[in-house]
Amino acid sequence: MNELFIPAQQRPTTQTADGLPRWRWTVAEIERLTAAGYFHEDDRLELLGGEIVPMSPKGRRHEIIRLKLGYRFTRLASEDVFVAAEPQFNLGPDTFLVPDLLVHPNAIATPDVRGSDALLVVEVAETSLAYDLKTKATLYAEHGVPEYWVIDASTTHDHRAHAAVRQRPRFRTGDRARYAAAPDIGAGPCDIA
Repeated sequence: MNELFIPAQQRPTTQTADGLPRWRWTVAEIERLTAAGYFHEDDRLELLGGEIVPMSPKGRRHEIIRLKLGYRFTRLASEDVFVAAEPQFNLGPDTFLVPDLLVHPNAIATPDVRGSDALLVVEVAETSLAYDLKTKATLYAEHGVPEYWVIDASTTHDHRAHAAVRQRPRFRTGDRARYAAAPDIGAGPCDIA
C-alpha cells in the first residue's frame, strides 16, 4: 500500500540500452493508461519518440517565473490568442511535451494544437537547461514550432523559425523582449525575477 505514495522522482528509471529493442509507446496508449489510473495525477512525464521520460521536479523559482509570465501574457493577449499553462502538447503520434507556456490561436482548442499552430512555446529551466536547449529545441524545430523561448535564472534563449541550432539574442531582467507572432505580449520589461 505504501508504494502508492512514492513520489514519481523516486521511482526507478532505466538508461537507454543501446542496441536493445525497447517498447515504443504512443500518445494514445499513454492517454489510455492515464485514464485507467496507471499514472498518478502528480506524475510528471513526457513522451519522446515513444519513450517515457520523467520530467525534473519544479522548484520555487521555476514556479514564480512561470506564474508571472503566464499572468502577464494572459493579461496582454488579444482575444484571438490563448495562453495555456503546462498543457500536454502533442507533436506527433509518439511524442508529447509539457511546456510551461503554450501560446496559440484561440480558434484552436489547446489539445488540438500541433507544432506549426503554436505562436510561442516557453520553457522555464531551473534544473533542465541542457535538456530544454538541446533535446526540446530540436523537437520543437522538427515539428514546426515557429518560436521557442527557454528562460533560466537570468537569461532567455530565443529560437525562431526552426533555428534550434542557432542561438538568438539573450534577454536579461529589465530588458524588453518581444516575440514575433504577437509582439504585444512581450512588449514590457522581462520583470520575472
